[in-house]
Amino acid sequence: MRKYIAEAIGTFVLVFFGVGSAVLAGAGMGLSDPINITGIALAFGISVVAMAYSIGQISGAHLNPAVSMGALVAGRISVTDFIGYSIFQTIGAIIAAGAIFTLATNSAGGYDVAASGMGQNGWGAGYGGEFFMISAFIFEVIATAVFLVVILGVTSGNGSPLMAGLVIGLTLTMIHLVGITITGTSVNPARSVGPALFVGGTALSQLWVFIVAPLIGGAIGGLLHRSGITGSDD
Repeated sequence: MRKYIAEAIGTFVLVFFGVGSAVLAGAGMGLSDPINITGIALAFGISVVAMAYSIGQISGAHLNPAVSMGALVAGRISVTDFIGYSIFQTIGAIIAAGAIFTLATNSAGGYDVAASGMGQNGWGAGYGGEFFMISAFIFEVIATAVFLVVILGVTSGNGSPLMAGLVIGLTLTMIHLVGITITGTSVNPARSVGPALFVGGTALSQLWVFIVAPLIGGAIGGLLHRSGITGSDD
């Protein structure tokens, strides 16, 4: 249970500061100098670095059901742990989204969730670069697979434990720099579920992509690692 709670806390931090940077420091708050894509990408990346070096020794700091899927396929965790990790990661993400919603809607200037959103993932007309669903799906699969290749490689027996957290965080930053205009960047079903529950509507109807595609990408990354093509735990 200790490692499951650690995953809930870690995922809370990732979503609160990552999604929170887009919502609480974004254009929707009416700021004269709102945070930009680079700032949001860094917020996600730095959050992962912080959690990797603080709770990594407890749970591995997956913070993401897709990462846990990759670890499962790579043979690093059991099915029971995958289920437990995924449930508690999602709980942490929902609590974080609720905290962001509370903060955003309790300000003098107000906050219109319907107009400005909650950092939810999506695609299509009116969202980001208005990419089609196929582009969103392909990006999420590829980006998550790459993310898992890096994570499993750098945390393997042949990796560099001291540098692992930094490398993983920088990789997530890289993924966000490209993906924010495509899907808002998920690569993490829990991160997507939290905001979607508070926004509803289109965010909920499109949520399946941000659950299915990252899990497929995570499984691909796990298979590539297990096959020895991109690394090995031996």
